[in-house]
Amino acid sequence: IRLSPASRSLFDEPLAIAVQGLGPRQQVTLRASLRDETEQLFQASAHYQAGDDGELDLARCPALPGGSFSGLEPMGLLWALQPQKPFWRLVKRDVQSPFLLQLEVFEGHGERPGRLLAQTQHERAFLREGMRRVPVREGRIRATLFLPP
Repeated sequence: IRLSPASRSLFDEPLAIAVQGLGPRQQVTLRASLRDETEQLFQASAHYQAGDDGELDLARCPALPGGSFSGLEPMGLLWALQPQKPFWRLVKRDVQSPFLLQLEVFEGHGERPGRLLAQTQHERAFLREGMRRVPVREGRIRATLFLPP
């Protein structure tokens, strides 16, 4: 699995996802998972077919019907994340710690995932490196000041 940026990105930045080393026109399922600060699980999955060269680039290959979304959605695995617990929402309370995104590639398109072919982790941070967080308490004012390096 090739990600760009490779291991860490800001939560609102695009994340390019590609899979290399697949067979020509091989069918695979990609699954994204993350746990919120209360350990609730959020997941999304999509069915894809690799190109003739065995590469799958989510910016060029549309998701096939049957997953969490379909069509050309390079960031679909992120915006389609759904809670496993009904009516739960993905909320970030501590912006100083990143979400850890798990990406997995499975063989085939079944109800149950096939053999695990690849997996990786990626941090989705809320603060740029070196950013300082300063609490502000002045009279009735309660705020947080974020200062760049």
